[in-house]
Amino acid sequence: MTMMKAIMVRAPMDFGLEEVPVPECPAGGLLLRVRACGLCGSDLRTLRSGHHKVTLPWIIGHEISGAVVATGSRYEGPWREDDLLSVAPLVYCGQCDFCHAEQYELCEGYREIAQAWPGGFAEYVAIPAEAIQRGTIRAVPTGMDLELAAIAEPVSSCVHAQEKGDVSPGDTVVVMGTGPVGCIHIALARARGAAAVIAVDVNEHRLAHAAKFRPGSAVDSSRCDLAEEIRRLTGGRGAEVVITANPAPQAQVQAVEIARKGGRILLFGGLPKTDSRPGIDMNLVHYNALHLMGTTIFAPRHHRQALELLADGRIDGKSLITHRGGLADFAAIAAAALAGKVCKAVIQPQRGLASLGRNQRE
Repeated sequence: MTMMKAIMVRAPMDFGLEEVPVPECPAGGLLLRVRACGLCGSDLRTLRSGHHKVTLPWIIGHEISGAVVATGSRYEGPWREDDLLSVAPLVYCGQCDFCHAEQYELCEGYREIAQAWPGGFAEYVAIPAEAIQRGTIRAVPTGMDLELAAIAEPVSSCVHAQEKGDVSPGDTVVVMGTGPVGCIHIALARARGAAAVIAVDVNEHRLAHAAKFRPGSAVDSSRCDLAEEIRRLTGGRGAEVVITANPAPQAQVQAVEIARKGGRILLFGGLPKTDSRPGIDMNLVHYNALHLMGTTIFAPRHHRQALELLADGRIDGKSLITHRGGLADFAAIAAAALAGKVCKAVIQPQRGLASLGRNQRE
């Protein structure tokens, strides 16, 4: 039996490097050698406390790029051995009304690689037939760095959100939260032609890193009255678009307070289940004719756009990534990320494995 190295999550906060069998190539699918896999906030939540869609022990990691090493016996897809692919995790059900209407971003029965099937923090990952038929997979643009091809997945979600919020030339956009998705939203709003982008956070280190994405202004909301500061920066008008790129209930309350009349509020960050009903002043929503919009996943077209934005540099993915390493570095990188010291991390499973012994586990 051929073996590979992978990060196995055994239980909350019990994970490490192990040797496991290389997955079989599905009859109608592909086997990929993983070249890069991004570490996501949802991965961190799974490491910390598990996930209701993941049965442990399990291999997680859902922001994947890799090279095809085998095709299945009944495979009929377009890709062949050595092709480089960007694999987003979504596999749409193909059966619901939204799929029939090609509104895949609203699919009611989607599944994900790294939840329904093992993920990408491993040397190899099997891509099931369902993902070939109804998934989100594209060839990596010529010359594109495979790190960037892996992180197209979170960019895709941001593309969907800003499409739904109609971020347009001339808009003032406030991005609340400057973690990885906040930085993506800053860059994307600029790429869509926003007249002004204001970054907001309570962490000066995150704000400093977000400066690489060139917001017009940065506001530490722990040091000021945010509503007053946004009114000052916008000449008293407020923002046409406010994006809550964080899981803080208070941010959604503040978003309603700083939006311009008729403004659009993109509720991008999900809230903790125990605190998901913030005290929003619904009279402000009513009398200011505000639009509250939520988005979660994305459609294949958003993934294509994300790859294009990263490939041509309109979104600076290299500046987004602050930590890199191989599977042997995963535990240290995950610990730093859980401590809030990482913007975006990418694991390269083939990196540094030659010197490792068998069955190593953190």
